[in-house]
Amino acid sequence: MLPITWLYGLPLVIILLVYYWRKSSKQRKSKRVFNESLTTGMTEPASIHPIVNHVLCLGCASCVKACPESSKNVLGVIHGKAHLINPTHCIGHGACKTACPFDAIELVFGTEKRGVDIPQVDEKFQTNVPGIYIAGELGGMGLIRNAVTQGVQAVDSICELDGIHDDKQRGKGNGVIDLVIVGAGPAGIGASLAAKDKKLDFVTLEQDSLGGTVSHYPRGKIVMTAPAVLPIIGKMQFKETTKEALMEFWEGVVNKAELEIKDRERVESVEAENTGFHVKTGVSEYHTRAILLAIGRRGTPRKLGVPGEEQSKVVYRLIDPAQYRNQRVLVVGGGDSALEAAVSIAEEQGTTVSISYRSEAFSRAKEKNRIKIADAEKAGRLQVLMKSNVKHIEPNKVVIKTEDEELSIDNDAIIVCAGGILPTGFLKSIGITVDTKFGTA
Repeated sequence: MLPITWLYGLPLVIILLVYYWRKSSKQRKSKRVFNESLTTGMTEPASIHPIVNHVLCLGCASCVKACPESSKNVLGVIHGKAHLINPTHCIGHGACKTACPFDAIELVFGTEKRGVDIPQVDEKFQTNVPGIYIAGELGGMGLIRNAVTQGVQAVDSICELDGIHDDKQRGKGNGVIDLVIVGAGPAGIGASLAAKDKKLDFVTLEQDSLGGTVSHYPRGKIVMTAPAVLPIIGKMQFKETTKEALMEFWEGVVNKAELEIKDRERVESVEAENTGFHVKTGVSEYHTRAILLAIGRRGTPRKLGVPGEEQSKVVYRLIDPAQYRNQRVLVVGGGDSALEAAVSIAEEQGTTVSISYRSEAFSRAKEKNRIKIADAEKAGRLQVLMKSNVKHIEPNKVVIKTEDEELSIDNDAIIVCAGGILPTGFLKSIGITVDTKFGTA
């Protein structure tokens, strides 16, 4: 009996030992990554992110495996429970919640330190105002794939409304159209394709131009997305591409689907009426049963509020780094747009570039951008001023207060990349409630 016991028992013991050794190794790695995040101050997720209920979590690691950013060690298991161990790399895919078999993960906006303003939207993308819907970045979903998907799903929900749910009655509103889509970014394009596929009578309005936020990205910017299925068009295969390639793709989509985008047409007011809503723009007006807001979160650029900011040398987005050749440039901000602007300008001939950020770490930026900043600083192409704030701006100088001193540096141009102010005023004017989320669902 003893030899038989060893014959079958020894391999089982070896398998168990290897299993527990590998599990222990992964947990030690997760703990190391988590501690590094705490030490470097990289603890604030940039967007929607998971919170794990450790009472329900059994440490199966399904969420870790499901995360599309698993190579970045976003999630890990420590002491038998899943943790968000590398928060700044989480970009809000949401695959972890779907993969969890114990319903232990909740997706939330904001943290205890950093609140995020989010309009009230239900599971069908309808706001607290019946008939007005929100999809995409305005509702907190910044990833292109998610925004496109939400735009399509929102139109599915809109088709359930009275007067629209019967497909034989669509487009027969006696002067009242089925839907006004506001915004022609990823969510607006997805919604427009879905609306055409559903044979709705609709218009798509864009205050600027096709592409929304993407169209404002600097030349050559790398855009992260994920495959998505577009009505009429089919699968969008992009994972990582340039701004120019993505814009060319959107233009091709519009032409192929024969979509009409009314660009340079800004919505000025929305009023409720018996048939739905009366939408006025700068050039026309529409009576519609429903409205889908896919306007993003750009809103108005956030300003510094310091003396001298009204000068023409102060701008709020980078268009072309080449225009700053042989100039002394200050970039203000700590997100991806600020870091990308600083690095790209520093690569231009004859530039002297500084970047000022109020915090101690670029915790909201992607790792690859943080590495580029560190490399540029090490090479002497860039001056990094952490824990600093602009005090006032002069025609040829800018005064910056750091933790230890007040600096006056020569300056020809300033690019402020401090994000945008949510169009809260517009939302509230049409009755939509906006909540500030501090780590809440």
